[in-house]
Amino acid sequence: MIRILLADDEAMIRAGVRAILASDPSLEVVAEAADGRQAVDLAIGHRPDVVLLDIRMPRLDGLAAAAELRKVAPGAAVVMLTTFGEDDYIAKALDVGAAGFLLKAGDPRELIAGIHAVAEGAAYLSPKVAQRVITQLSGGRMAKGAAARERVESLTDREREVLALLGAGLSNAEIARRLHIVEGTVKAYVSAILTRLDVRNRVQAAIIAYEAGLVA
Repeated sequence: MIRILLADDEAMIRAGVRAILASDPSLEVVAEAADGRQAVDLAIGHRPDVVLLDIRMPRLDGLAAAAELRKVAPGAAVVMLTTFGEDDYIAKALDVGAAGFLLKAGDPRELIAGIHAVAEGAAYLSPKVAQRVITQLSGGRMAKGAAARERVESLTDREREVLALLGAGLSNAEIARRLHIVEGTVKAYVSAILTRLDVRNRVQAAIIAYEAGLVA
């Protein structure tokens, strides 16, 4: 079972999301929060695998809550679920360590797919969000390419291979199968890559892989 903590200040939204998640028997909502502060407190007690956070909430907004969750519940993957798709929200969410970004107006299947992806150690952006990120990257890719390639040079050949697959969107399990190694070894490589590149999460590492030309 994938244990989920759902945080949104609108009870009707929480009920709708919970109903969607109930369609997948491998997903379980273990707690609900009406604001960011409550979400952080509940995460400490329930230790969820995935936390779904709305961005605009009272007391503590989703972005601030995500930053705190990285400290108090590092094992939880954070997914931002919001009606707001502006570029500044996307950038801030990724900067505070979110592993996924989904729009409430998206297909319910995206929500379930995103939860499974981040629970398996991958990153997930809704198609509309991914398109915006790619557009931003494409605009500045040439200028950033040299710096990204220099950062990637600090990695071993195997780490660069893992980074390329990570950048292509593969989960740890998929990378393990592709390279014929155990998943625990992949996790060790990913941890080393994040440290060497001085980035907070897989999304930021994937961006560097893209800018360095490791993935199309």
